[in-house]
This record gives sequence, C-alpha cells and structure tokens, in this order.
Amino acid sequence: MTVVPVTTVARDAAGANPAAPPFPTPQSRRRRRRDLAPLWLLSPAGLVLAVVTLAPIGFLIFTAFTDYNQRTLFTGRYSYVGLDQFSELLADSAFWTSLLRTVLFTAAMVAGSVLIGMGVSHLLTRLGLWMRYTVTVVLIVAWAMPNVASSAVWNWLFQPGYGIANWALDQLGIFGDTTDLNWAQDPARAYVAIWLLIVWQAVPFIALTLNAAETQVPPEYKEAARLDGASELAVYRIVTLNHLRPILLLVTILSVIWDYNVFNQIWLISRGGPGDSTSTLGVFTYKTAFVGFHIGQGAAISVVTTLLLLGLTAVYIRRLLRSGEDL
Repeated sequence: MTVVPVTTVARDAAGANPAAPPFPTPQSRRRRRRDLAPLWLLSPAGLVLAVVTLAPIGFLIFTAFTDYNQRTLFTGRYSYVGLDQFSELLADSAFWTSLLRTVLFTAAMVAGSVLIGMGVSHLLTRLGLWMRYTVTVVLIVAWAMPNVASSAVWNWLFQPGYGIANWALDQLGIFGDTTDLNWAQDPARAYVAIWLLIVWQAVPFIALTLNAAETQVPPEYKEAARLDGASELAVYRIVTLNHLRPILLLVTILSVIWDYNVFNQIWLISRGGPGDSTSTLGVFTYKTAFVGFHIGQGAAISVVTTLLLLGLTAVYIRRLLRSGEDL
C-alpha cells in the first residue's frame, strides 16, 4: 500500500493560498535606510552624552555606596558599604541644617529674580524702540558674563576699604561709616551680597523670556478689559499673567533648579562662611568630598540632591500635563 503524504495548506477567507512574503525591493531598502538616518546622525551626540554625562552619573551612584576616600585616590582600595553612607547622612544634623538653609535661600533668590524679571519684562513693553534695544543689549551682556568673572567683580565692589558699595553707602550717611565694612564676615551681609549677585545674573534670562511671551498676548483682550473699566494693574493681573502662566511656571522651576545648585558665587564670595552660616548643599558637598576627602559621603549627598531636584521636576511636568501644554 502506497502512503500519499497529505500537505495541509492554510487558506485565507476566500479559499486561496496566501501569497508568499514579498522580497524587499530597492525602494523599501532605501526607505528603511532613510528611517535609520536620524539615528545615525544622532549617534555621535549620543556617544558624547553617554561618555560625558551618563558615565560620570553612573560612577557617582556607585561611589555613593562605597567608602571612597583620600586613601582610595592613592591605593585604589575601597569597600562596599551599602546604605551606610545614606544612613549616616540622614543622621547628620549638619546635612539637615544645610538643606534647610538651601531651601530658604533658594526661595529668596527665586522670588527676587522672578519678581524683578517680571517687572523688567513689563517695563520693556512700555519703552520706545531704541530704549528697548538698549536695555535688551545690557541684559544680554549681563547674562553672558561668566559667573566666576562676575563673582570676582562683585568681591571688588564689596571689598572693605576701597569697594564702591561701601563708598556709596558711606556717602549716603544712613549707616554711619561703612568704609571698612567687611560683608563676608557677617552672615546677613554675606547673604545680601550673594543674593544681589545671583538675582542680577538671573534677571536677564527671566525678563527676556517673559517679554517674548508678553508680546504675544492678544491686544484685543487688553482693550476689552480697559473698556470694562479695569485699571492697568488689573489688566496685567487678569489678562497678561493669565497668558504668561505656563512660561512663568517654566522659568520658576528652572530658577529653582539653578539656584538650588548655586556653588561658585557662594564659594568665591564667602567660602560658606563665616563658619558654616552660608554653607548651602553645594558648599556642604564640596567641603565633604574635596576638603575632608570623604568622597563617598559627598557622592551620597549629590545623589540625595539629585533625587530632590527630580522630585521638583516631576511636579512641574505633572502640572504641565494637567494644564494641557505640550512638552
């Protein structure tokens, strides 16, 4: 008996055999290459980002779980300590004091820079053409100055003996003889000098950004509010601020991130002193890691700081999504 093999062929709904998969044509291959072209173009930047940013972050996280210190720099020896660094950090009162100091000082800097930036932005809409160009150029020049150079100039302005700020206060005669006033030796005066410097550097970006958004407010809305009897302050509060809300939220969260991480200005003006009275988290991290050479502990502080900033960023993105704005 001869057995005839039976071949089962899947058929489609019409009863016909399915067509064989088509071979890739030159057009489909070219289309696939075009689809991959953006990835090839972005790969150099991605490699640089991975080497310059992701690798150091990974090493930072790894170091936070070790007892990396000055000995390790010479011998290469270290031990894995797990969460001990973080438990010691959370039990350190100096860390909590520095964190509280950072939060309060950040709030003062953000409030000052945003409010003054809003005022300068609105002022630009009231100036004539050439005056507006002049103020814009001045703002850009102030914003473009490196913070190390501006901190050095600021030190000279508030220098005891020959500083211009002391001379101007002495000429006013309100505070008595201020010629030899040392701003860095008093916590309150040191905070004032640092606050003025950081706000001066932050206002240009905030003012120019808000002004660009303020010029896009539909003028007919303002005219309608004026016809209804609203004052100029009410027009600004009801109409202008309502349109500026997304941009205002953006510059506020960016200011929080920048001011939270301020280090150069504080270190170059007061070095965290007198004592530790102006030692924010940035200065506290630097002293822990590179003055005391407790590098693992400093890495743990940086990880905690990054997590706090990620939390702030998450809050901003959540509010942005709730408001329906595009990312």
